[in-house]
This record gives sequence, structure tokens and C-alpha cells, in this order.
Amino acid sequence: MKKQLAVFGIVIVIVLTVSVRLFSTARHSAASRNLAAQSSILPDVVAGPGMIEPVSENIQLGSELSGQLKSVSVQEGDSVHKGQVLAEIENDDYRAELASARADVEAKEAMLRKVMNGARPQERTEAEASVRAAQAVMENAQAELQRRQELYPSGIISREELEHYTREYDVAKEQYQQKLDHSSLVNAQSREEDITFAQADLELARAKEAEAAAVYEKTFIKSPIDGVVLRKHHRNGESVSNSATAADPVFTIGDASVLRVRIDVDESDVNRVRVGQVAYVTADAFGEQKFPGKVVQVGKLLGPKTIRTDEPSERVDRKFLETLVELDPGAQLPMGLRVDAFIVADGVQTAQLK
Repeated sequence: MKKQLAVFGIVIVIVLTVSVRLFSTARHSAASRNLAAQSSILPDVVAGPGMIEPVSENIQLGSELSGQLKSVSVQEGDSVHKGQVLAEIENDDYRAELASARADVEAKEAMLRKVMNGARPQERTEAEASVRAAQAVMENAQAELQRRQELYPSGIISREELEHYTREYDVAKEQYQQKLDHSSLVNAQSREEDITFAQADLELARAKEAEAAAVYEKTFIKSPIDGVVLRKHHRNGESVSNSATAADPVFTIGDASVLRVRIDVDESDVNRVRVGQVAYVTADAFGEQKFPGKVVQVGKLLGPKTIRTDEPSERVDRKFLETLVELDPGAQLPMGLRVDAFIVADGVQTAQLK
């Protein structure tokens, strides 16, 4: 009995699977036949599959730094403006590096001012007072030596005493010269090489500050345009990476104020498509409703098919030309919706398309 039930269950699953595939095939075949029928009924219409996208195309925003998301401040469907912070990476270490770099700049600026200004007035006054004191000591020692020199020939003082006062004068004279040189140094203008070194040291500190500020700024993910958040790929606390080999977007945004349709035009029809032609699109979800627009861009290079209909009989071995149709204002269609697009040849009365 159990074996029979198992066999019966397997049969049911197979039947359901086949039914779903047949239904999907029938639906896509119907869409394909619809495009072919439209082309046969309206021979001056170029038909092809298309996909809805914002006028800005889909912009994927990621982080230039790997790390953990500290905050994500927007949700899908939110309107954003250019420069708005959408998310922030953990950045305490980058903030500390920036603060350190700014403090170093302030220290180097103070050092340059010191070199440019020279000694303080108090230092100059002190140096001048030292010179006057040393000069007084030297003059006193000189006077004492002169008196001993006058007394020595008469034998009143000994030779040792004369030599003692001679040495005292020599010491006082040397000290006076040292004080005089120090005063000249204090009052002298700063040397050019000292100023140049201080300026270069300050420029290096400012460059390091700019580098730290640039890295810190990269911890904020900002919107490059006015638009809408189409998809949020990460949430608070999740890790993001900056990889050149694997994209890791945090958001997908776009300017949805105007909608466009990217159409694959078959290589056999490329001579019938040009900028400015009237066009319209339809979608299964909207029944027979038509969304009008016009061709705004025709590609210059044929390539492989980019929009797939999942139709088993779909031709992928042919070349196609990407064409953009801009829909008229007011069209309300979700991004990424696959549609059937029709481009009307020049001179055809558009009234019959309504």
C-alpha cells in the first residue's frame, strides 16, 4: 500500500512539473506570436523584446572600503537627492587618524610662525641685558688689570697676582663676546633654509591631512544623483567588501522621473530604426494598454542578445542592436519589467496604433 502511494505521489509531481513547463512555454510562445502578429499586421512596425529602466540606467553603489555597515539610512522606494548620505561604514579608526593629522598640521603651522617671527620680545630684552652685564664685568676686570700692570714694575705686586688679573680679564672678555654673539643671533632674521624647511614640513602635514580626510570621506556612501532607491542589498551590521573581481553593491538607485525601454532590434531591422521615431510598449501585466514614447538612442555596434524572453525557440545566434525608447511622462511601470516594444516607421499614421 505504501509503495503504491509513493508511486502515485511521484506521478502527481511529474504531471504538475510538466504542466507548469507547458504553461510557461505556451505563455512565452504566445508572447512571441504576438510580436510576430503585430509585425505582420503592421509591416512598418519593428517589434522586439524590451526592458524598463530608469533614465539614468541602474546605478549600483558600493563602498570603496571594506568593512562593516554602521548605518543604512534609506529603504527601497525612498527618494534621494544628490550628495545625500545613504549608508556609513564603521569609521572610528579613520576619524582618529584624521584628528591626529589635523593636530599635526596645527603644530607645523605654529613652528613655521615661530621661524618666521624669530625670537620673542622678552628673549631679545633678556639677551641685551646679558650683553650689558657681561660688558660691565669685562670693563671692571680690564680696569683692575691696568692698575696691576702699573704696580708690577715697582715690585709692589707679585707676578702671580698680575697673571691672576690677566686671566680674569680674558675670561670676562670671552664671556662678553659670547653674550654679544647670542644677542646678534636672537635679533637676526630667520635663515632662508630654516623657513623653507618649516614650509615643506607644513605642506607634508597638510598632504597627510588631506589623505586622511579622503579616506574618512570614503566611509560614507552618497547618492551621485537625484533619484529613487530601487534595491537595498545590505543592512545594518553586514559586511561589505571592495573587490575588483566581484561587485558587492549596497544599493541600486536610478532616476525614475523618466522611464526608458532598452530594446533588442534584430539585425535584419536595423535599417528601419532611427532617433525620433514613435514607439510604444505593452506588457502582459497591463493587458492591451499601450505606453507611448519615442526613440532617443540607436546603438552603433551589433552584439549578442541582452534581453531574454526565456522562450525555448528564442534565437540567440543572431546579432542585435540596442535601441533606447523614452516613454512619455506619466508612465508607471516597475523597473526591470520585460515588455514587448514596437517602433513605428516614419510616415505611418500613429492613430491606428491606439
